[in-house]
Amino acid sequence: MSRKVRVGVNGYGTIGKRVAWAVSLQPDMEVVGVVKTKPTWEALSAVAKGFKIYVPEGKEKMFEDAGIKVAGTIDDLIASVDVVVDATPAGVGASYASLYRRAGVKAIFQGGEARDVAEVSFNALHTYREALGRDAVRVVSCNTTGMLRVIYAVSRVARIRSVRGVIVRRGADLKEVKKGPIEGLLLKPVKPPSHHALDVKAVVGDWLDIITYAVVAPTTLAHLHILNFRLDGGVRRDEIIESLRSTPRVILLDSAYAPTSTAEVRELARDLGRCGDIYEVVVWGDSVWVEGEEVSLAYMVHQEAIVVPENVDAIRAVTRLTDDPVESIRLTDKALGIGGWMP
Repeated sequence: MSRKVRVGVNGYGTIGKRVAWAVSLQPDMEVVGVVKTKPTWEALSAVAKGFKIYVPEGKEKMFEDAGIKVAGTIDDLIASVDVVVDATPAGVGASYASLYRRAGVKAIFQGGEARDVAEVSFNALHTYREALGRDAVRVVSCNTTGMLRVIYAVSRVARIRSVRGVIVRRGADLKEVKKGPIEGLLLKPVKPPSHHALDVKAVVGDWLDIITYAVVAPTTLAHLHILNFRLDGGVRRDEIIESLRSTPRVILLDSAYAPTSTAEVRELARDLGRCGDIYEVVVWGDSVWVEGEEVSLAYMVHQEAIVVPENVDAIRAVTRLTDDPVESIRLTDKALGIGGWMP
């Protein structure tokens, strides 16, 4: 495809606005417009960034009265694009699936949708080639994306027999002022596995023996994971460290002066010009414990940002801008400044 791929983003919230911005930075893509259903401050933000606003039919006057110029309806946007990134609230994307199919546009859904909304559950390191040319793919959730990158790194050293993990989830994103918990830690669900283990299997296959617990914590900053692996055969700690260091979109904090909290990592990212958005999995090097066939480690996942590069790669896969996952990851990461920023 010689021209740039034309992308529409349906939903301009926590994920949608970040995906739109990331797409706008890519050399082979352009953002035709974004969809908002209400004239909120995020709609004003989209206009300030130069994105055209599309709205549900019948809501044009509501936006015009708020001083927001409307470029057209959702149908108008879909008719003008090659790909729609559906970043609507969890469960809403499925209601748009038939509309995308009828229009003959590719669709990228998010992890809040059920698996059957798409043909492939997507992670760039695992299922890029399976997504080539597909009509609909689903980028798995932030927690699942983080686990898949670490699983990929460990699997490069030895075959994985089992994974056991605890996921400490943030209680809400920064703007979700009506969510909690405010006090206490919530085990959700009580009975394992949490859905993250099932989503990992949706990507890598049912062969993987994985159980996860999820704990919701009163923080907005990030998730923290602790994973334990049992491998086929003994490995050395330096092998695991080197694999983590060389895996795309993984950062290893192995300095004696490294931050020890999610808050400090976010602050460091801001200090280094990342505006607080961390696309990479951040692994604490000192947490990596290896004994024989057993490996344990802890890492941070920034829930607002980690799936953004995956959405960009998913666009390349379904439109076959490149059939090579390594090339797509390279292009995406270069445009977004991923890797190399941590001292």
